[in-house]
Amino acid sequence: MIGSRRTILTALAGLAAAAATPALAGEAGAPLKLAAASSAAPNFVGISKWFNTAPLTIADLRGKVVLVDFWTYGCYNCVNTLPHVTKLYETYKDKGLVVVGIHTPEFPFERSPANVQAALKRHGINYPVGQDNDSATWDAWRNQYWPAQYIVDQSGNVVFSHAGEGQYDEIERTVRRLLNVTS
Repeated sequence: MIGSRRTILTALAGLAAAAATPALAGEAGAPLKLAAASSAAPNFVGISKWFNTAPLTIADLRGKVVLVDFWTYGCYNCVNTLPHVTKLYETYKDKGLVVVGIHTPEFPFERSPANVQAALKRHGINYPVGQDNDSATWDAWRNQYWPAQYIVDQSGNVVFSHAGEGQYDEIERTVRRLLNVTS
């Protein structure tokens, strides 16, 4: 039996994301196509503090592939995704991938910049992270779940989304296709 509300929400989020995520079409090496229209990525708004970077905007990141990762350090499921996100960043940062973590707290203790900084150090996070204490970026992106990942293409459009743990291979394949990286 599923024992927690978060576990239930994460399971539902995964099902909803799987149903709503645009599918990538084409064979390996074929141009990336979306089965459904993509939408322009919202900006990062209401960020009270940036870690590992100066303040960022979506416009600043045009021409790059961007993985936006909504998380909070007190969420077990979020912590489980961090090794995959940090590995993706380390593997592809020199090829045009930018990872932007959006730390949106669920509990009051997660609002502390010192606690967020300690979590970044503990998990070896060197990519940019915005502290979204008022959930302004969360709301702008119409996000509903921790963790959630969105991939933004070089033109600034959201072309992939996933809520919950998993789909790590599909996330990496999407990044590789957008970056036109082989083996």
